[in-house]
Amino acid sequence: MKRSLIALALVALLPLSAHADDKLSYTFVEGDYLSTNSDGGLDGNGFGLRGSYEFGDSGFYGFGGYSKVDLDGTSINADTTDLGLGYAHSISDNADLIAEIAHTRSDLDIVKLDGFRTSVGVRGSFSDKLEGSLKANYYDGNDFNGDFSGTVGMQYKFTPTWGVTGDAEFGDNGEVYTIGLRASY
Repeated sequence: MKRSLIALALVALLPLSAHADDKLSYTFVEGDYLSTNSDGGLDGNGFGLRGSYEFGDSGFYGFGGYSKVDLDGTSINADTTDLGLGYAHSISDNADLIAEIAHTRSDLDIVKLDGFRTSVGVRGSFSDKLEGSLKANYYDGNDFNGDFSGTVGMQYKFTPTWGVTGDAEFGDNGEVYTIGLRASY
């Protein structure tokens, strides 16, 4: 799976060099709808809020998020928070190599799971209205064993500020699909 993600990241970079765009924004706030499909049969739907703030022209940004998912057929809610730090290094006028580390915590009414996520990937613009991202993630913590996943994301910008986003994260334990409305600054 690691080789596949690296190959996809390299292929994703090819069309980015053909378009010019303004600098990618890492300052935004976003409201989301989530759908989860677990290999253990616990599927669910819910809502979330996430945001990011870029620290000047340093390339560093802070990010965080909260989501609440109701698991189908149960009275269990999964509240998840994450808080982290990222770095974006420009590799062309409209593509960045990104690295992130975050603390993540899930509260499932009956158990709390604490851990960390590290991610590496690329983010770039295909045009002035369409951008995409591809990340490889690794989750680990005291409460669960390490797991790899991949995330593919897109954003269509209606205006320089407003856009609609979509993400899909695929891992050994299931998938998470997200669609949202983003305001970038």
